[in-house]
Amino acid sequence: MAEAVAIAAAEGLPRVSMKHLAERLGSGVMSLYRHVPGKDELVALMYDSIMSTPPDLPADQGWRAALTAWAHAVRDLFLAHPWALPLATVNHVLGPGEAGWLDSAMRAVGASGFATDLSLASVMAVNNYVGGAVRPELHGGQEDPLWFTFLADDGAMQRFPALADLVTEGHFQESALLRDHFSFGLERLLDGLERYLEPGSGQGASLT
Repeated sequence: MAEAVAIAAAEGLPRVSMKHLAERLGSGVMSLYRHVPGKDELVALMYDSIMSTPPDLPADQGWRAALTAWAHAVRDLFLAHPWALPLATVNHVLGPGEAGWLDSAMRAVGASGFATDLSLASVMAVNNYVGGAVRPELHGGQEDPLWFTFLADDGAMQRFPALADLVTEGHFQESALLRDHFSFGLERLLDGLERYLEPGSGQGASLT
């Protein structure tokens, strides 16, 4: 698994194959099949192996601190292993590593009195946010100087006036919200959950 992860990190996930891995390990291809049935299983094991140690979440500081720590742990995971992000968004069976991460997050949130269903829903909402918010950081986005090059065309400036204002008025370079879009979005998500839990909302600490 460690060697397969090293291939993905250096050359990209498409370059991971049983043949290439066998070459890196100095073994025969057929020898690998005694350990892993095929590439699909290999990739699943690779993905799970990078989550061998669950993050240390502050369960005694409240649900918001726990979910904030969880969000940054997931973000750090994908920044360290960019090849893994697409695997997180496809239907798959949880391995013991990923299950450990999820369990630790649910326990940390549950320590604040959340029912099990609300713990899972809250963790998944944050997890799904992180998956979308980290993508521009991995593949180029708001900070990429090429992102708005299409606005160099006068026709594009007229066609997309809001984006044109963003660039020509200097908001793109100066806005603290754009520079730290991850924290901004995460805080607004947690604000919404906090509002959901307010006394009188009729919700309480459970989805049911």
